[in-house]
Amino acid sequence: MSNNISAFSVPAFLRGHAILAELLRKAETHAAEHKIAASVLLTARLFPDMLPLTGQVQAACDTAKRATARLVGAEPPRSEDNEATLDELQDRIRTTSAYVESHAADGFLGEVRKVEMKTGSTVVCLTPREYLTRFALPNFYFHITTAYNILRHNGVVLGKRDYLGDMSSA
Repeated sequence: MSNNISAFSVPAFLRGHAILAELLRKAETHAAEHKIAASVLLTARLFPDMLPLTGQVQAACDTAKRATARLVGAEPPRSEDNEATLDELQDRIRTTSAYVESHAADGFLGEVRKVEMKTGSTVVCLTPREYLTRFALPNFYFHITTAYNILRHNGVVLGKRDYLGDMSSA
């Protein structure tokens, strides 16, 4: 069963990161073509209480990194959260993807062990499958979707195909 956890997490995180990286490439092109400072896009947010684009990318990376660490029973590497350019965000995506990829499928937890996750003042204990399907993947896609929406709202020409990516590739 542990290989199923790997099979349903690692490819989803890597594909999501590839799509997110492509969205950022399109944002960079848009900014250059329209003579917009990239910092305008990096600090844009959908609503005042939501993270800006930079925070959404960081959160998508952190979700993949922390989920992978929890699912293999490891401590996740720390990030500084100091990215200030599109290139630095691209580096964060690459670094996180390398971390996610670095774990062998047989290192992922089986259904016997629980994943403990602190939420506010309580600790939730879930099976790896429950953790992946109830929290990690929904949270990961939330941040990618919000990054997409921030860029789209700020004029970057994106469509559903950009969000879904190339369906024929991994």
